[in-house]
Amino acid sequence: MDLDVFIDRHRASWQRLDELTGRAGKLSGGEADELIELYQQVTTHLSVVRSQMPDPATVERLSALVARSRSVLTGTHTPAWRTFTRFFSHRLPAAIYLGWRWWVPAGIAFYLVTGIIAAWIASNPDVTASIAAPEEIREMTRVGGSYESYYSSNPAGSFAAKVWTNNAWIAAACLLLGVLFAIPPIYLLFTNALNVGVGIGLMFGAGRGELFLGLLAPHGLLELTAVFVAAGIGMRLGWQVIDPGKRTRSQALAAEGRSVVAVALGLVVVLLVAGVLEGFVTPSGLPTWARIGIGAAAEVLFLLYVFVIGRRAARQGETGDVDAREREDVAPVAV
Repeated sequence: MDLDVFIDRHRASWQRLDELTGRAGKLSGGEADELIELYQQVTTHLSVVRSQMPDPATVERLSALVARSRSVLTGTHTPAWRTFTRFFSHRLPAAIYLGWRWWVPAGIAFYLVTGIIAAWIASNPDVTASIAAPEEIREMTRVGGSYESYYSSNPAGSFAAKVWTNNAWIAAACLLLGVLFAIPPIYLLFTNALNVGVGIGLMFGAGRGELFLGLLAPHGLLELTAVFVAAGIGMRLGWQVIDPGKRTRSQALAAEGRSVVAVALGLVVVLLVAGVLEGFVTPSGLPTWARIGIGAAAEVLFLLYVFVIGRRAARQGETGDVDAREREDVAPVAV
């Protein structure tokens, strides 16, 4: 193919595309459609020149024209800081808020099961004796025993990192494995309720329950709430497998899955705060009321974040899903 003939044949199209690109924002509907059509044509022209007659000057000219036209068609790139800010001010709180009908009942059920187990153990010496040998229980519940010394057994920084990592894994398991018909999050919640209930029951049975609650509350309020959120959102994902509603199962799972990723990223930060509280506040020399007050303040701030900021974002149409332009392209289907 002769390059000069090719240029003469398509020069008018290139000039027209350059003209329309230069008038971006002032185009009529018909001109906008023409811009799209010409962009597709010139992209093809560029491909032909590169593969069949690679003239550097023509390739450079068409590449620059295609790049300018693409920027007009796709819009201005959103700065990273704006995406980051919107994630924490809209997408994340809305995703957590919209799942509250799952994670709030999960939290209530957790506390009920924990309380029942703790009361059963504390009020039944036979049950206590079946858990461990008497000397082992005394070692766990005595002054300075393993339950009490656990929070100061390692340097605060390394202990906080260890706790954060462990809780992040639990939250991730609840979120990602929830797709298996919501069964894994329920199991993980129950096993955690069992462990916490046993600890509280043994300490109350030894007459040191208030001390134990004073050690749990500073970090446990926020930490457990994060686990409830992970379990609830994970169960909601699993429910899409059972009942996707008006969407196809794949569409429902894709949309919910993208929201799950948002929640997972946000809970990393929440659990980091809980880990810092557990590493630095729980074992500190502060009075019990001060340590509990710090934990309660962190919990209240999180709930306000979800039920005030998240509720407002949800009412504005935020769903926790990514923007439509950031999703994958889908093939058109006949209707």
